[in-house]
Formats: sequence, structure tokens, C-alpha cells
Amino acid sequence: MNRLTILSAVFMTAAVASGVAFADDMSGMKMNSGAMSPAPASGNAAMTDAVVKHIDVSDDMITLKHGALANVGMPAMTMAFKAKDVSMLNEVKEGDNVRVRVENVNGALTIVKLAKR
Repeated sequence: MNRLTILSAVFMTAAVASGVAFADDMSGMKMNSGAMSPAPASGNAAMTDAVVKHIDVSDDMITLKHGALANVGMPAMTMAFKAKDVSMLNEVKEGDNVRVRVENVNGALTIVKLAKR
């Protein structure tokens, strides 16, 4: 056996003995037409706190600094999202504190619910 094979075997044995997992836990995932997407979280209608950072009327997009979006498996960050209803663009202004529900709609992360806090 060559040295690389022996080192690999030793590493794997040590990792297994210490409880390190080599595969991601995929229990919360569902398969849909060969693509992976997060399974709906319990409390499917949960909304997340966010702050409106920018509104792009020409592309129907709202940039949000948001908390974790558990239902789509996204950590807290700042990101632009498509607005499902164009009227949402007129309901808020930059700096507004809001609660949002983001879902994957036809492959695009989309704000489906929006309410000022």
C-alpha cells in the first residue's frame, strides 16, 4: 500500500471515530424534477424581519437586508429579490423595516408577502 492510501485510511478511521460526518444532512431536502430544493419549514407562512435597502422599479426588485430565510435555506444577508406583486414596490421606501415571506417561484427567489413593521 502506498503512503497516500495509508494516510487516507487513517484519516477516515479517525474522522469516523470522532463522529465527523462526510455527507450533508439532506433530510430537509426534497427532489423536484432532479433539482434539490428545501422542504417547506414548519409554520410555512412564517415571515422574516428585513430592512429595505434599495428599490429597483425598472426590474421589479427590492433589495433587503434580511434575517435567515429558513424556508428557502438562506442565511441572513443583503440581497435583491423579485417582487411578486408590482404594487409592493410602491408600499415601501428605502430604510423601511418590514416583514417578508420569500419563496422560490419558477426558479426565482420572490417576495410573496410584504408588510411594514
